[in-house]
Amino acid sequence: MDKDLLDLTCLSRCELTGLLDLADEVKANPRKYAESLKGRTLLMMFEKPSLRTRLSFEVGMTQLGGHAIYYDLSTSPMGRKESVADTARTASRYVDLIMARLFSHSQLVELAGNASVPVINALTDYSHPCQVLADLQTLRERKERLGGLKLAYLGDGNNNVTHSLLVGCPLAGVDVSVGCPKGRGYQPAKEVLEEARKIAVRLGSSVEVTHDAAEAVRGADAVYTDSWMSYHIPKSRKAERVKALKPFRVTAKIMSNAMGDAVFMHCLPAMRGMEVTAEVIDGPRSVVFDEAENRLHIQKALMLRLLGVA
Repeated sequence: MDKDLLDLTCLSRCELTGLLDLADEVKANPRKYAESLKGRTLLMMFEKPSLRTRLSFEVGMTQLGGHAIYYDLSTSPMGRKESVADTARTASRYVDLIMARLFSHSQLVELAGNASVPVINALTDYSHPCQVLADLQTLRERKERLGGLKLAYLGDGNNNVTHSLLVGCPLAGVDVSVGCPKGRGYQPAKEVLEEARKIAVRLGSSVEVTHDAAEAVRGADAVYTDSWMSYHIPKSRKAERVKALKPFRVTAKIMSNAMGDAVFMHCLPAMRGMEVTAEVIDGPRSVVFDEAENRLHIQKALMLRLLGVA
């Protein structure tokens, strides 16, 4: 693994599997790791709102014996009075690890390039690797394997979670199918799709993009969706997006095209009646809160690994 985790392309299949194995171990035996990061400090930089990201990282660092500092970038000079590079160099003199939840992925890359301590991508406009690591841990728990499974994603394909799923699934041996509207604004970024297909060819899985929701879901072991109104999307576009994305809403009828034991996944927060119906997200096939919990365990594993402790 590189010094940082900025995107899942930083990982090999072996490294990915090792992180999932460590996360399972941390989850099963939390006391074993209770003092592993004693005396270590995590800086948490937030430009976007958060519930799961803040709680899982802060609780995780506490449970590992360390300390976490919440830093609200709306009150920070970074990018205005002080450069990103100088912020990174200064913070590196104080803390052992940085996680950043930013709008701009290029700003995250600049931060990591100038930090002497590991930097974790806790979400950018481009990717959300920590979420997808937790998703893969959850899927493996439920299905007892990853290789040969199929995950279908419905909704906005030009989305940070979609991008990380496109890379993470073939890296783990999972076939991935994206069902999204036609049009540049709704389809995965070209460079992400190209990279995902390269990984799939190399490691023996498949990557598909279709504009038919039922086709995307057919034979899937997991059906995934995300919010139609991400933080960077202006409210003025809501009506337009609802019209375009409505055919990709996850309903019981859509789920009937998947395998009989398929699970429903969502990174949360969710809007019932928008991207998913209540009967699906609140039904017995939903694993959304398992995914939320596993953010804690996979991020603990990630921090341990990046700091060379486990």
